[in-house]
Amino acid sequence: MAITTTPLSLKGRALRLLSGREHSRAELERRLAQFEEEPGALAKALDELQAKGFINEQRVVESVLNRRSAKLGTARIRQELQGKGLAPEAVLEAVEQLRATEVDRAREVWRKKFGEPPVDAAERGKQMRFLASRGFGGDAIRKVVSGGEGD
Repeated sequence: MAITTTPLSLKGRALRLLSGREHSRAELERRLAQFEEEPGALAKALDELQAKGFINEQRVVESVLNRRSAKLGTARIRQELQGKGLAPEAVLEAVEQLRATEVDRAREVWRKKFGEPPVDAAERGKQMRFLASRGFGGDAIRKVVSGGEGD
């Protein structure tokens, strides 16, 4: 006996994606555009999900901040939020929130990776490049690498 499966509706596909993690409307549009059979169907499905609270920009921002702020700097998180197609105001607000804790977060990432001040210029450069690759700002990097555990 063959099992036949009916293809998922756009709304069903969107809900499946949303069950894994928060997605912005723009992300869902990009991911589901290939499955849209008639023009406007995707927008209609996403409008319904947004009206019911399944798609929420603020939850997307909070989710990214909770998942990524312990490991990444403000610049990388800003880039990730912008890539999700979120409103510029929401991204700016999140960035302002992150800037207040940038040095502390950079210090914690540095401590887990290195734990001790650099012994020479090469090691100092390595530590600074590592923090920069994680998206931390220059001021935070200098404070952390030159000061170790202190400010």
